[in-house]
Amino acid sequence: MHPRIPLFKNSCRRFATRPKPEHSRKDLPDFDPSPSFRLTMPPNPKWEPGQGASELDKAWTHDVHGVTTWNPVLMPSRRVYSLLTSAVVPRPIALLSTISTNGRPNLSLSSYFSLVAHNPPLLSISLPVTLKKPEETRGNIMATKEFTVSLVSEPFVEAANVISTDAPEHVDMWALSGLTMARSSDVRPAWVKESGVGFECKFYHALDIPEPETGTVTQTMMLGLIKRIHVRRSVLGEDGTIDPARLRAVSRIGGSTYARIGQGFDLRRPNWSGVKEGYRMRRRGDRGVEEDE
Repeated sequence: MHPRIPLFKNSCRRFATRPKPEHSRKDLPDFDPSPSFRLTMPPNPKWEPGQGASELDKAWTHDVHGVTTWNPVLMPSRRVYSLLTSAVVPRPIALLSTISTNGRPNLSLSSYFSLVAHNPPLLSISLPVTLKKPEETRGNIMATKEFTVSLVSEPFVEAANVISTDAPEHVDMWALSGLTMARSSDVRPAWVKESGVGFECKFYHALDIPEPETGTVTQTMMLGLIKRIHVRRSVLGEDGTIDPARLRAVSRIGGSTYARIGQGFDLRRPNWSGVKEGYRMRRRGDRGVEEDE
């Protein structure tokens, strides 16, 4: 009656037992510290409305390997994490700085972080909720209603990464990483001086996320209202916005892999007047449908 269920189970088993490929460090080239970002033409400059995927990459367009489908309900939580964090890429990385009610500073690393809105200026972070080891960052934010977010760039990515260690609670992550506190203007927690961009945030909203079957809260999504933005002058472009080649931000792409920004290309948002005729022609050709203006 339900032919897909065995597929889910088999797929989950293959995912759970498949060995993770490891790269030997001796086989890898040295890191090239020179800026890697450069602009190119887009993949298909001659793309027309209705064309769909580009034929330039025939292996992608005419994929013959089919699709594997997983049901996360049937998968161990750790495997769901591995699959999702390798699929939703690249993810920006945030260094989260907080202070406890007794004045103890804390620094944590998170790739569950994103921009939410510009009016009002909001960003989001998502933090785990566990009974065995309560999340210090979450507790500090809920208690003090403030935090800072600093973006991670190539020159200090190792310092940021060490913060993810499973150290005892008494360990000072600022000291462990060697990163420097920069005084904030509107909140008590410091931001990271080495960062190209730092945000001072006030707590705006929180949503506890329960596990559907048990109702147990496993994650809290928080919104931060950006009160102050600190930007190194050295990462600003001539137009006053941040130049990705100068910022050299890094991201997470699954497993223990970080990534740098390589090539970029401009695709301007099209005006309807410029694509309307192509759309109407495609509709008439496919279905013989006349479209309204």
